[in-house]
Formats: sequence, C-alpha cells, structure tokens
Amino acid sequence: MMFYLAVIVLCFTGLQFAVALVNFLFSSRLKTGNDGGEFISVLIPARNEEHNIGSLLNDLRKQSYRNLEIIVFDDDSADFTAEIVKQAAAEDPRIRLIESEGLEEGWLGKNRACHLLAIEARGTYLLFLDADVRIGKNFISEALAGAVKRKTGLLSIFPRQVMLSPGEWSTVPVMNYILLTLLPLILVRKSKFSSFSAANGQFMLFDAAVYRKYLPHSHFRDQKVEDIAIIRYLKQEAIPVACLASKAGISCRMYSTFGEAVHGFSKNIVMFFGGSPVMAILFWSITTLGFIPVLAAISPALIAAYFIAIILIRILVSLTSRQSIGRNLLYLIPQQLSMGLMIYHSIRNSIRKQYTWKGRNIS
Repeated sequence: MMFYLAVIVLCFTGLQFAVALVNFLFSSRLKTGNDGGEFISVLIPARNEEHNIGSLLNDLRKQSYRNLEIIVFDDDSADFTAEIVKQAAAEDPRIRLIESEGLEEGWLGKNRACHLLAIEARGTYLLFLDADVRIGKNFISEALAGAVKRKTGLLSIFPRQVMLSPGEWSTVPVMNYILLTLLPLILVRKSKFSSFSAANGQFMLFDAAVYRKYLPHSHFRDQKVEDIAIIRYLKQEAIPVACLASKAGISCRMYSTFGEAVHGFSKNIVMFFGGSPVMAILFWSITTLGFIPVLAAISPALIAAYFIAIILIRILVSLTSRQSIGRNLLYLIPQQLSMGLMIYHSIRNSIRKQYTWKGRNIS
C-alpha cells in the first residue's frame, strides 16, 4: 500500500516540477518601453496607507512615462493617508484625491473604490495599483508596451515580494510556491479555458474599453478575491489576458510579521485551488507529508528522486520569483507548516463568516 502511495506522491511531485520548469523557461520579459502615445489612468485604492502611499506617489511622479493621471481613492482612512495625497497633489497637478462618502451595502471596500476610480478615469488604459507597491521609473512604460504587444484586455503582474524577517520568509513565499507549481502561467494567455487563470490585484492593467464594457469590479462587488474572479470572467468572454510573475522593476512588502501574513493570505489561499477546501487540504497533505510513504517504500531510487525533485522545485520557484534560493530551502519546512495554518484559518473564517480586513468584515 505504501509503495502505491509513494508512486502517487512521486507522480504529483513530478508534475509540480514540470510546471515549475515551464514557468521558469517561459517567464515573459518586459523589455522595450512605450513612447507615451496612450493616456494612462493610474488608480490607487487606499485605506490607512500613510506608511506606503507617499512612496508610491513619489515613484509615479518619477516615471519616464509622463502621459498619465494619478487618482487616489481614500477609503475612509483613519490616519493621514488623505493629507499625504493632498500634499502630493499640490506639487503635481496629475495627482487627484477622491474621498469616500461611505461604503454602500453589498460592496466590499476595495471593489467599490476601484469601481469609483474607474468612473473618474479618463485614460485609454486603466492601471490599478495597491498602495504598498513600489515601481521603477521605466516600469509603466514597459508594462504598457507588454500589454500593447500582447493585445491584452487585462495584464496582471505579481510583484517581487520584499521580505525582511523570518516571519515573512516563513509565509510570503507560499503563494508563489503554490502558483508556480500548479499553473503554467503561459496558459493564462494561451489557453481558452477559464480554469487556467491567475491575477494579482496589486497590479492590473486594463484596456479601458474592455473595462468600461464589462465593469468587472461592479460585477464582482462582493468578492473578496476579485482579481482571480475578474480574470476568469474576462477569459470566459474571450478577452485576451495575461499574467506575469515577479518582473524586474516592481516590488511589494505585503506584510511585516508572521501573524499579518497568515491572516492576510487566509483571505485568498483556497482560491488558488479553485475555491475548493478539499483540494487545498490534499495539496498540503501531499506536499508536506508525502515523504512518509516515500520513506516507507524503502526504495533508495524513489527516495533519491523524491528529495532531488523537492529541492529542484524550490530552486525553480525561487528563480522565477526572484527570491533567495538559500532562504527558501532553509525555510522549506516552516513554509509548509504555515501553508497548513493559512488553509485552516481560511476554512474556519469561511465557516464562521468572521474574516476582517482593515477593520471591516469582508466574509
């Protein structure tokens, strides 16, 4: 029995390796910039972002791509977010602030903020950025060129994650590990099946005509994982989409502590498995406990193949994600344990409908 379980684990691990290798080999690059012919609306939903919003606005003001407007939606912040934006707007006329008049029933805060930002936008492209993102001076130009080249209705990019503490290294790489060992990102663009979908709300660049036709944030007004829902919806409507991982020139420090990361990722981790808690649990069980039947099979060849594959998978994911290979190997076990904790919290919060984010219940 253990031998057959070991074979199943090895087959799954081999599939993970194949997906990770495809993502490494076919990782798309953003090379040439755009000349500024398109007018871009950069749209930033912000709630209690006083520690981040100023840095992002400085990045945007320094962009080599100048043909843009920058609109920030202050979503009932209780800190100095609005004041920081107003100061920046006084120094750069391209910056505008919209202040919330309260959250309407049936909407989640970020989804409502993005919808209202889009209504105000005048661009032929709409770029939604989270306030904790940092971008290099040529990145908007390069991203626009990538969207135009691929003729996408939506281009989403996963930023390189900045991690400065053991708690972050134990948690944050989990998302890239799941994504890059389950989904060949090239299929997001090439395949017509909506099941091959991935997106990151931290960076979503829409063709404005597509956005205004489908109003995706309004369509998914109550979805807490709206980015994945939106890209699936657009694929179902035969709109060209693409998703890229960890490009140079864009980064983000999402969380600064272990607890913050576990709480934050429990919002969306099950969505990486099609919204199925059962599939999430199975993935965790195989990737965390799979060594047990492999060792019990007492086959030196199987044991060697398994552990070599595990190491190679982590190396490939680290390279594609622009993360430290050494640290991801060092924190391999803590990351697996953290993944289980995230899945547990996600299922528990779903049952209890008690998930809160920035002071709001979003279950």
